[in-house]
Amino acid sequence: MNQDGSNESAMFDVAIIGAGPIGLELAVSLKLAGVNYIQFDARQIGHTMSWWPRNTSFFSTSERIAIAGVPIQNNHQGRITGEEYLAYLRGVVEQFDLCIRSYEKVTGLQRDDIGFGLDTETLAGSRKYRAKAVVLAKGDMDQPNRLHIPGEDLPHVTHYFHDPHDYFRRRLLVVGGKNSAVEAALRCWRAGAEVAVSYRREVFSARVKEHIRPDLVAQIENGNIKFYAETVPVEITPQQVVLQSVVRDEQFVHPADFVLLATGYRADMLLFEAAGVELEGPRRIPKFNPETMETNVPGLYVAGTTTAGERQDRYRVFIENSHEHVAKIVQALTGRHPVKLGTVPARQYRLALKDFEAN
Repeated sequence: MNQDGSNESAMFDVAIIGAGPIGLELAVSLKLAGVNYIQFDARQIGHTMSWWPRNTSFFSTSERIAIAGVPIQNNHQGRITGEEYLAYLRGVVEQFDLCIRSYEKVTGLQRDDIGFGLDTETLAGSRKYRAKAVVLAKGDMDQPNRLHIPGEDLPHVTHYFHDPHDYFRRRLLVVGGKNSAVEAALRCWRAGAEVAVSYRREVFSARVKEHIRPDLVAQIENGNIKFYAETVPVEITPQQVVLQSVVRDEQFVHPADFVLLATGYRADMLLFEAAGVELEGPRRIPKFNPETMETNVPGLYVAGTTTAGERQDRYRVFIENSHEHVAKIVQALTGRHPVKLGTVPARQYRLALKDFEAN
């Protein structure tokens, strides 16, 4: 036994990599089923939500992002913010007393004759663990989609939008045309920033939320926000951004104090590769059995948004439609459906409960 209470020599039944909502829901289900599991996260639980812009609400309604059968309660019965969801996740961890090895990054994953070996890194050094089965539930937002242009790493350039207040009375160029870019542009303009938007297409993405698209269009038409349609940045300097037209052979400059590159994010697939998971197509989608969520590597399962691959060209997998991944994995590992999930149709829930009681 180590000083921190860990036992690296033990063989766990299941190792869960990732402590986002779906990883936590899986941990609850396994704990209630009496499975000897261990769970890791390279950061804190729900890390993705922790770097959302302040006071950003979920697109999904609260009942669809609830996990482990624990309802989300609030005083307005509306969509909740990232901060509220993190508080909710902390409550779930406390309620079920989940043991999570946060700030312990899994750096290696190897399959052998009796299971898997896991290598991890902590502030205190490296460790090794053993597990009969592994579930990769690490999400798909490990790193931003980089443009690979000069100036992308300058200190006034960021891929992460934190707070509109940062840009009060400063010139901000937002690059992108999907929800994150549109919301950032509107919020920063209302916070007193001078905002311009560069987007590679003629019009904003069709997936922009219906309640904000007319708002942005109105601000552009009124001259409050500058829109550079069909342009891409090709160079960033401390004072300006060089924009290239995608339809004409011309460039021009836009003065900017700050640049927000809202270009989306992608998953780190190194652990999949290390374990021998086949990654298919340009989006590098892991090969798995949709009935059990087991990959082509026996005993290695996948759950959550990384089932859609390294990068979702259109967001198809969310928290709300990943609950079924938990059900399938628990069924495959234990032979039973979990009783408590987030959003489960009533009939399916009753069947799962009947199956649980019968056994």
